[in-house]
Amino acid sequence: MNTRPRPEPDDRVLPYTRVLSLAIVPFLIAGFVILYLFPLHTARLWAWPLRPTMTAMVLASAYLGGAYFFVRAAYERRWHVLAPGMLSVTAFATLLGVATLLHWNKFTHDNPAFWIWTALYFAAPLLVLAAWLLNRPYAAPARDPDDLLPPSLRAAVAAIGALALVQGAAMFITPSTFIDLWPWPLTPLSARTLAAVLCLGGAGVAIWHDPRWSTLHRMLEVELVMVTPMLLAALRARDQLDSGKPLAWPLLAGFTLLFIGSLALWSRHELHARNALAPSGWSTPPRS
Repeated sequence: MNTRPRPEPDDRVLPYTRVLSLAIVPFLIAGFVILYLFPLHTARLWAWPLRPTMTAMVLASAYLGGAYFFVRAAYERRWHVLAPGMLSVTAFATLLGVATLLHWNKFTHDNPAFWIWTALYFAAPLLVLAAWLLNRPYAAPARDPDDLLPPSLRAAVAAIGALALVQGAAMFITPSTFIDLWPWPLTPLSARTLAAVLCLGGAGVAIWHDPRWSTLHRMLEVELVMVTPMLLAALRARDQLDSGKPLAWPLLAGFTLLFIGSLALWSRHELHARNALAPSGWSTPPRS
């Protein structure tokens, strides 16, 4: 008989998770700086040459969002806020590790960046998944009714997350299907890399299980940090985009709506939180 006491679900974040988060951040920041600020120099500075620069800047944007997430994770006190992100990062890193094996000959093997890339994406899935598994017993259920999402919003966020996950999975499994549809040139390796980025959006599916504003709030922050430089990259590399490709306008419209919707929801949560903390008699006056 197992007599070990069950951990108290106090929503704590374990020290292992904090240390791991801080250890990952420098790699993500370095990736963002190289790929976003120097996208023309990936043949010398990156694990493989990324062409055109739009692909490099999209991956860089994902790294910036990841850096923000892990900086916040290092100081976060509530595990439920981090749980969906940890799973989506595990999926992202796993897919990039698999892509590395599938396209091994496309990498610049004598470049130190390749060995850093390889070590990171072979080790990170296990390390991040371990953080999720170790923290999971301490996860606290939703108890505060003021922190619950409306059912319609919960369903919408989960549906968008599922759509991102399905599209990312399809693009990873059959990259050749998307190469002719994509608005800028792709190779099978870069298509699978972008597929891993799309799968990060699958974190939204977790809202169906954990319908808390506080969980969604962190997702929205990471999403805004990630999508903003992607839209700026589209302006910066607009000469690389072919508006005649079938996915050109759907992608632009989708990411623009995602940005606007995320900003609106994030602002709504901020107003909700401030009103909840405001002293009696100091609440926001009703609009006329």
